[in-house]
Amino acid sequence: MAEGMRVKPDLEFIRFMKKAGGDSLKKCYQCATCSVVCPLSADKKPFPRKEMIWAQWGLKDRLVADPDVMLCHQCGDCTTYCPRGAKPGDVLGAIRAYAYTHFGFPQGLARLASDGKNLPLLVAMPALIIAFMWYLSGGMHLPEAGTAVDFGRFFGHWDWPWLTKNVFFIDIIFVPAFFFSLFAAFKGGSSMWKAMAAGLGANSGFRPSASQFATEFLLPAVVEIVQHKRFKDCGTNYDRIKGHLPLLLSFIGLFAVTGYSFMRKDVISLFVSKELAHVLHGPIPLSDPFKLLANISAIALIVGIGILWANRMRMQDEQKVSATFYDWFLIVEIMAVGVTGLMAEVSRLIDVAPLAYLFYYMHLVSVFMLFIYMPYTKFAHLVYRTVAMAFERYRESSFVKQA
Repeated sequence: MAEGMRVKPDLEFIRFMKKAGGDSLKKCYQCATCSVVCPLSADKKPFPRKEMIWAQWGLKDRLVADPDVMLCHQCGDCTTYCPRGAKPGDVLGAIRAYAYTHFGFPQGLARLASDGKNLPLLVAMPALIIAFMWYLSGGMHLPEAGTAVDFGRFFGHWDWPWLTKNVFFIDIIFVPAFFFSLFAAFKGGSSMWKAMAAGLGANSGFRPSASQFATEFLLPAVVEIVQHKRFKDCGTNYDRIKGHLPLLLSFIGLFAVTGYSFMRKDVISLFVSKELAHVLHGPIPLSDPFKLLANISAIALIVGIGILWANRMRMQDEQKVSATFYDWFLIVEIMAVGVTGLMAEVSRLIDVAPLAYLFYYMHLVSVFMLFIYMPYTKFAHLVYRTVAMAFERYRESSFVKQA
């Protein structure tokens, strides 16, 4: 082989692949069955055969800049029909896991969240942060049984009527965490887009404006994701849509409820009388439409993740997928968010104060974990797959063709 054609595999990348569920790639002997049976593989841009070749060669830089890796929805058809049991879906899943770490910002946190050995630390850090803020607020205590439960006083109370102490502490914990997560996801998604664009060799001076990008590429990708069009094309693992769709809709519902709660407790309460501000800062009534939406979304979240949990267990039992920290961390984390939130509300309604406060604390910890680790765990596919689907439209557009 000529010197200019020599392949230099990244051994660290190969070791990561094996640990993240891609160790079966060595069984692949390039029959192309996977690309033929994949319902999402386009004729002009087939996958995952080329990705299997690149993975065997350890071509990390080419793989992390390949949008087709993110376009894979891990339907399972390729694994079902592979005559060698190479599990291409697991291989592409492992590549995605590596990409989230590769593009992750900051790198230290991205690497920490990528390894199951760090699980105790991943749980301990948010638990200690919430506990420290609870202690700092002066409200840390477990009320006696029979005491009326008021989560509005979890972080204590002060006399200023327009912004409660509880809302203040919730804000200073979760608002920075939310914006940090958004910024880290933006940095990672931007880095991946630049890597994918470099792979096209397109003229960087000929590119869409921000409004063109949003309307022609990003918005259609988001609409397609919400509609779950590509999941509906899956064959072997079609049942996954029964869990994935209610889970996605539950997050949309809970995001709307969070926005309503913020406006109610942080904004509107600043411009009303003390009496009305006190009402707005109290628990949202069960008859409120947004409270109804919150409860429906919470149930949908638990049901959706429960279906995905059962589906994952079945697929593992049938040896169609491998058990990985990458998959199970997110499943358990989302289930923890749903169960602790629901149990906190139930404990409040039946006035079991000590349990209510414990479940509420656990709920705050699990939500904080969901925010802070979003850009580095499987949850990041919400960002990276959206970017890849927007890029898919971009690479077929006149911006690239004319360049």
